[in-house]
Amino acid sequence: MSVTENMWNYAPTAGHTPDADLTGYAVEATDGHIGKVDKHSNDVGSQYIVVDTGMWIFGKEVLLPAATITRIDHEGRTITVARSKEQIKRAPEFDKDKHLGDPAYRDQISGHYGAGGAGH
Repeated sequence: MSVTENMWNYAPTAGHTPDADLTGYAVEATDGHIGKVDKHSNDVGSQYIVVDTGMWIFGKEVLLPAATITRIDHEGRTITVARSKEQIKRAPEFDKDKHLGDPAYRDQISGHYGAGGAGH
């Protein structure tokens, strides 16, 4: 499995359960709150969350691959990611039309958040 593929799967220690609906969970970066989950995917090999950042980045949505998630607290409805606000803010713009089927877009996101990328 390549690094790119690993980015799109939850770590076994993250607390992900396949049937969980993460919509509405608060998302916390290493340095504070970034928004709430707007949508997510539980498809193995294509797991991610889309975060509505609200006023933090003026309505921007960001796509976070599952590997960036370190902890899911179902009781507290909170997701913790291993990235700073600045790393997330510099991520490629979320493209709702490309995120499902465009391998180049997926590679761009993986490159940003993966080892050696600006968002790692």
